[in-house]
Amino acid sequence: MKWQVLKWLPVAALAGAAGLGHAQNSVTVYGRVVSGVAYQSNIYDLTTQTSGNAWRTAGNEWGTSFWGFKGNEDLGGGLSALFQLEGGFALPDGASSGLSFGRRATVGFKGGFGTIKLGREIPVSDAIWALDPSGQQTMGSATLVNGRNWQGHSNMIYYETPSFGGFSGFALTSLGEQAGSFSALRKDAVVLAYTSPSMEFRVIYDSVRDANGGYSTLYTASKHLALGGSAQLGPAKLFAAYETLSASEAQSGPTKATQYWLGARYQPTSPLTLVAAAYRTTLNNDGGSANLFLLGSEYSLSKRTVLYASVGRVMNSGNAAFGIVAEGKGPLAGGAQNGFYAGVAHSF
Repeated sequence: MKWQVLKWLPVAALAGAAGLGHAQNSVTVYGRVVSGVAYQSNIYDLTTQTSGNAWRTAGNEWGTSFWGFKGNEDLGGGLSALFQLEGGFALPDGASSGLSFGRRATVGFKGGFGTIKLGREIPVSDAIWALDPSGQQTMGSATLVNGRNWQGHSNMIYYETPSFGGFSGFALTSLGEQAGSFSALRKDAVVLAYTSPSMEFRVIYDSVRDANGGYSTLYTASKHLALGGSAQLGPAKLFAAYETLSASEAQSGPTKATQYWLGARYQPTSPLTLVAAAYRTTLNNDGGSANLFLLGSEYSLSKRTVLYASVGRVMNSGNAAFGIVAEGKGPLAGGAQNGFYAGVAHSF
């Protein structure tokens, strides 16, 4: 009998350790699926040199469809290991948007010192999202900068401070990994934030370098600065922000873009949120200017299911030819375009 007890002690110890390890770990599967219908007017076709309207099934206009895993392990002493994997896709065909986990693929540590992560992230886009009343819909803050403030960061080394009385920040570098040059294709970013229950303020700076280590293209290799905030006033949340892009080494076309916006989210009843926003951008070197106006609504059927609808109009002047949706097909230079999309988003 004594031998039988002793024989099973190691097994019991291993089972107890496994149970303890399981209790100290957590892994979450999460995601969101978004789809509906969309309309866009006055799309100019360069090949035929004609303009027309288009209806289509909508994918990621209101928000991105994505799925992912995230988890952490308590290592003791206030230190945790963490990871996150998140990939985007588009309905209605379910096609993956690039990399398998092109939105987030990180591993790191969190403790009293803050958070350190390595891998791929979209932290600048997340920071802009907090300043945009539309929540960075395709009709929103990204529209009049051709998606420049959506860029992700691969090969990333990231550090985030703890929160000190509502103040926090992060800094990162994305290594270009080009032999013989530390600056080629490198991306850097610094964000400072203050948050409280009723207000938020952020300063965002990031730079994206080209293959020569310079700033040569306004919407792909440039310096980016944004600052703004929001304030909660009863059922209304007000937003204001300023943003500028510069590409000092561009050989032709605009080398600077300036954008600012104002907007609000208003919740008259618990399930309903109304959105209104106005954006304006101006370009130097005779690049023209554009205004974007957005009205939207979101109705929560539950904590996980939302019906949405947004309508907008972009008006270009001079040589500007922005489309109504970010990185979308626009009108002829100086023209206007209307857009609409509606659908359902379900989170899990």
